[in-house]
Amino acid sequence: MTRFHYYFIQNVFFTAFTFIFIAITPLSRAEAQAAAIKPSGAAIEKSLQGGRHFKINYPKMGSVHVWVPKGYIRKTAGIVVYLHGYHTTVDKAFVDHKLAEQFQKSRQNALFIVPACPSGKDESVVWNSLSQLKKSVQAANIRLPDGETVVIAHSGGFRTVRGWTDNRLLKQIILLDAMYGGFNEFKEFIATGARAKNRRMILVTSDTDTQTRQFTKEFSFAVTRTGIPADYTGFTSREKKSRLLYVKSQYDHYGIVTSMAVIPVLLRLTPLRILP
Repeated sequence: MTRFHYYFIQNVFFTAFTFIFIAITPLSRAEAQAAAIKPSGAAIEKSLQGGRHFKINYPKMGSVHVWVPKGYIRKTAGIVVYLHGYHTTVDKAFVDHKLAEQFQKSRQNALFIVPACPSGKDESVVWNSLSQLKKSVQAANIRLPDGETVVIAHSGGFRTVRGWTDNRLLKQIILLDAMYGGFNEFKEFIATGARAKNRRMILVTSDTDTQTRQFTKEFSFAVTRTGIPADYTGFTSREKKSRLLYVKSQYDHYGIVTSMAVIPVLLRLTPLRILP
């Protein structure tokens, strides 16, 4: 065998081995998290609160609810993700907390996504990646807007959003009595991270007032107020512009999400556009 044949055979073998190795090597953790999860079937659509409601079921990930308001303009819209807390499920929270009605009341030009979250401290986070969640919704043939993303987390929902704080499209986090942990991640999000100056947080407290006060006292730019106003005009100019707003709520832990008086008002403090 000539030297030419030897190197030719060696090169063919190496190429084939490399192809096989790449084919059987699993995706990295980051790549796997970003990969879309295909739904179990077509999204179930119905009219709800004047808008369009979709329920999507995913194997092992449970349900995801998507609500699109009447008058929605995708070109200028953003995304709102709501993360429920413990002692409920995504399906129960969507109904019991009247989320579609609260989203409608906010009058925000946004596509609203409500995914499954842990129902207790012994359950694992369901969606570890915000990008994966979005791609999985798109896999159900729902086109997402390109605007900014706002995440609202109640109670134990903090466990999910704490893992999303490095997402470049996440512009604002609203924690509804949810400052039970994630202090380092939230500090990087609002103060020390590369994109921190362009981000905002609103922290509403009842049971978590002590933890929240400890967190906010580190930041000279934090603004504090007592009570949720009846409407958006009740906020001062300083509060509306604040990068970190700490609100001591007059509602209890569950009243914050069931009173219909908190979520719609706070959504007016986001970079989202208002519907006509």
